[in-house]
Amino acid sequence: MAKFEGVYVATVTPFTANYEVDYKRLTELCDWLISQGVHGLVPTGSLGEYATMTSEERAKVVETVIEAAAGRVPVVVGSAAPSTKQAVDWVKHAKDSGAAGVMALPPINYRPLEHEVIAHYEALNEVGLPIVAYNNPHDYKIDLTPQLLSRLSKLENVVAVKEFSGDIRRVHDILDTTDLEVMIGVDDLALEGPLFGATGWISGITNALPKECVELFNLARQGKLQEALPLYRHLLPLFHFDASAQLVQSIKYMMELAGFPTGPTRPPRLPLPEADYKAIREAFEYAVNRKQPAN
Repeated sequence: MAKFEGVYVATVTPFTANYEVDYKRLTELCDWLISQGVHGLVPTGSLGEYATMTSEERAKVVETVIEAAAGRVPVVVGSAAPSTKQAVDWVKHAKDSGAAGVMALPPINYRPLEHEVIAHYEALNEVGLPIVAYNNPHDYKIDLTPQLLSRLSKLENVVAVKEFSGDIRRVHDILDTTDLEVMIGVDDLALEGPLFGATGWISGITNALPKECVELFNLARQGKLQEALPLYRHLLPLFHFDASAQLVQSIKYMMELAGFPTGPTRPPRLPLPEADYKAIREAFEYAVNRKQPAN
C-alpha cells in the first residue's frame, strides 16, 4: 500500500487585509478540506507562499496545520530553502512537529550537478522522515529524471515523487525504473495520472473544489473512465491555471468564488489584470455549473 495515497492539498496560506498570516482562517481551511474528504495536507509549498514568510511565521504555519489535522489526515510539509542546511532544519522541524513526511525540492538557487542533487537528498534523508522528492523542471533548474530518481530511490526515506514535468510518460518510466510512489503534481493530469499508476495527487485547485477533485481522483483510480471523463472535462479549464506562474493569485480567487476567501497574496504577487479574473470566473462557472466559457 502506498504511504501517501490519495488527494493531498497543497494548501494556500490565508492572509489578512494587512498581509498578516491568518492562523485562525488556516485552521478553518484545514477543517473544511478534511470534512470534504481530502486525504492529506501539504503546507509551505510554493502555493503556500513560503518564500514570503519569516522563519517564525513559517514554523507556526506548519504547527498550525499539524494541530488542525489532529491525526485525521497526514501532513506532508514543504521543506524548500536556499541552502541544504536550511532545508535540513525544516525537515527536522517537520519531524519534531509531528509531520508524516516532507515534500522536498532539489537545490533551488542554481543548476546543480547530479552529485550535488544526490548529496542534498542524502542530507535530508538523514533526518529520518519520509520524503516526497519534488520534480519541477519548469520553475527550477534541475529535472529529476527517472534515471536520477532511480538513484535517489536507493535512499531509505525517499519514498515518493511529486511529478510536475507535465509529461504523462514520466509516470510509466518512474514506475518502471524505481520503487517510488508517484504523486501527480500538475492538476491537468489528474485523470491520466491515476489511470496510469499514480497513487497520489498533490493538488492546488483542490483548495477551492475539494469534493469534486476527490471524486475525480477516486473514479480515475478505480478505472471508471466513463464516469470520470465528463467531470474531468468540466474541471480541466480550471486545472490549467495550476500550471501558470500566477497560480497563487488564481487559486485564491477561485477560493473566493467558492465562498471560502483566504485573503490577498503577499507582494511581489499583486492582483491580476481583470481579463485574467474574467477567464478564471468563466472556467469556474464551467466547472461548477457546467456553463460553457465564452469564446
